[in-house]
Amino acid sequence: MRLVMNEPVERMERPYARRWWALLVLCLSLLIIVMANTALTVAAPDMIRDLDLSSADLQWVIDGYTVPYAALMLLLGVIGDRRSRRGALVLGLAVFGGGAVFGYLADSATTVIAARAVMGVGAALIMPATLSLLAATFPRAERTRAITLWTATAGLAIAAGPVVAGALLRDHGWSSTFLINVPIAAVAIVGALVLVPPSKAAAGPDGTRARIDYVGGLLSVLWTGSLIYMIIEGPHFGWGTKAVTAAVVAGAGLIAFVLWELRHPHPVLDVRRFADRRFAGSNLAVALFFLAVFGAFYYLTQHLQFVLRYDALETGVRMLPLAGAVFVGSAVTGFLTPRIGMKWTVGAGMVGGTTALALLTRVDAASTYGDFVPPLIVLGLAIGLALSPCTDAIMGAFPESQLGVGGAVNDTSLELGGSLGIAILGSLLSTSYDHHLADATRGSKLPSDALSTAQDSVGAGYAVAQGIADKAHRLAAQAAHTTDPHQAAQLKAQAQALAAGARQMTDAVGSSFADAVAHTSLIGAAILGLGTLVVILLLPRRNRTAAKPPTPAAGTPVAGEASAEAGEASAEAGEKSAEVEGMSAGEAKSAAEEKPVEVEQSTEAEQPTEAEQEEKGEQEELADSKAS
Repeated sequence: MRLVMNEPVERMERPYARRWWALLVLCLSLLIIVMANTALTVAAPDMIRDLDLSSADLQWVIDGYTVPYAALMLLLGVIGDRRSRRGALVLGLAVFGGGAVFGYLADSATTVIAARAVMGVGAALIMPATLSLLAATFPRAERTRAITLWTATAGLAIAAGPVVAGALLRDHGWSSTFLINVPIAAVAIVGALVLVPPSKAAAGPDGTRARIDYVGGLLSVLWTGSLIYMIIEGPHFGWGTKAVTAAVVAGAGLIAFVLWELRHPHPVLDVRRFADRRFAGSNLAVALFFLAVFGAFYYLTQHLQFVLRYDALETGVRMLPLAGAVFVGSAVTGFLTPRIGMKWTVGAGMVGGTTALALLTRVDAASTYGDFVPPLIVLGLAIGLALSPCTDAIMGAFPESQLGVGGAVNDTSLELGGSLGIAILGSLLSTSYDHHLADATRGSKLPSDALSTAQDSVGAGYAVAQGIADKAHRLAAQAAHTTDPHQAAQLKAQAQALAAGARQMTDAVGSSFADAVAHTSLIGAAILGLGTLVVILLLPRRNRTAAKPPTPAAGTPVAGEASAEAGEASAEAGEKSAEVEGMSAGEAKSAAEEKPVEVEQSTEAEQPTEAEQEEKGEQEELADSKAS
C-alpha cells in the first residue's frame, strides 16, 4: 500500500474507499482553525496581565486573525481549485503551525498580533480547502451527510476551544494555547498526505484551464479586508479617519469588484449567483446565524468568568451543552431536511436561535449557571438545524470546477457574520454596561477617574473594586498596629467605609453587566428575528432542480448545463446521473463516453421546456407569496 495518496479523485472509477477517514482529517483541520478564535477568549486575562495589553491591543490580538482570514479566502479558494486543493490544505496547515510557533515565542503585543495574522493566512488556505475536498471526494448521495458532520465539527470547536485552553492554563501560561496547535497541525498534514486524495478543477475540452482572475481576486481582498477592518475599528475605537477611510475603500472596492466580475469571462465569483433566492438566502442565513452565535459567545464567556467567577477550564466545561446540542441538531436536520425541505428546517433553526437570545433577556444579577443552560442548548440545536442545509445549498450552487470558490463564499459569509456580531453586539454591550454602571454608582463617593476606568469593561470594573478592597485591608492592618487609639479608630472607620464601597462596587459591576447582557440579547434577538423573516421569504419552498439557473458569465461552466460541445455535454450528463446513484466522476465519464448520444437524449427528455420551467416557477412563487 502506498504511503502517500497520489491518485487524483477525479480519475477514480468508484467512490474513494477511505473517504470517511479523509473526512476525519478535514474535520480535524477545521477544528483547530475555529478553536484558535474561541480558545483566546479564556486566555485573554492572562495575556493582559503578562503582556500589559491595552484594550486596543487585546482587540487586535483577537481580530488580527480575522482580517487576513476573511479577506484572503476567496482568492486562495480559487487558487486551490486551479492548482491543488490538497496542496492548499497542506500549505495552510504548515503556515498555521508556523504562526502558532511564532505566537508561542512572542513576548509583546506586536509580535502576538503578527503571529495571529500569520495564523489567519493559514486559516484562509485551510477553510475553503476542507469544503472543496469534501465535496470532490464524496459522491452526491453522501455529500449532505458529510457536510452535516463538517458543520457539527465547527459547532464542537466553538465550545471545545475554551475547554482545551482552560485545561492548559491551569498548569501552563497563555503561550501554551498557541503551541497546542502545532502537533495537531502536524498530524493533520500527515493525514492529508496519506488519506486525502489530490483534487483540482478539471481542464476544459481543449485540455487547458481558465486563467485565474487575479484582478478580481485582489479586489475581493481589498473590499473584504477593508470592510472587516471598518467593522472592528469603528464600534470599538470610534468613527475617526481610519474607520471612515476603510468604509470608503470597502464601498468603492465592492463596486469595482462587482463591475469587474460581471465583465470578466472567468470571474473569481460569478456575482449573478446572488440573484438565485436559494443561494442568497443561504448566505444570509449563515451570516446572521454567526452574527448571533459569535456575539452571544463573546459576552457569555465574560459573564461566566467575571460575574459567576468560574476559571478558564470551568468556563469551557460549562459551554459544552452547546456542543452536545449542535450534534443533536445536526442529526435532526439530516432527518427533517429531505422530508420538509431546507426552507422550513433553516427557518426552524433561525427561530430557535432567536428564542435562545430571547431567553438570555431574563439574565439579572441573581442569575446562576442554571439560567444559562436552556439558552445554550436551544442555541446549539438551532446551529445544528440551520447551518448544514445552508452550507449544502451554497456548495451545490457551484460546479465541480469551482468547489473551492463555494467553500470560500460560505466561509466568508460566516466570518463576516461573526465579525459583525462581535462588533455590533460587543459595542452595544459596552455602551449598555457603561450606562448601567453610571446609574448604579450615582451618589457614591467613587472618584471620577476610578469610575471611568471601571466603565471600560467588566474586568476593569472588578479590578477597581478589588483595588478599593485592597486599600481597605491595608488601612485595617495599619489600624491594628497603631498605638494611638484615636488614630486607630479613624483608620478603622476609613477601612470599613472602603470595604463597604468595594462591596457596593462589586455588586454594581455584576448587576450592570448582567443588565447589559439582557439588553444586548434583546437587540440580538430582534436582529435575528427580522433576519429570519427575510430568509424565509427568500428561500424557495422546495429545491427547483428543473429551474433555469442564473445566467453565468461567458465561458463559466455550470453544473448540469449543456455546452456547445456534444461530447462535453454528454459527459456532464453522465456525471450528473451517475452521481445521483453514488458513482464517482471518473465512472460517470466512462459511462458518458460509451453512450454519449443516448445519455444526452435521455437527459433532454427529462428536462421540461423553458416555457414550462417559467410557468412552474411563477406558480410556485405565487403560492409562496400567498403562504407568506
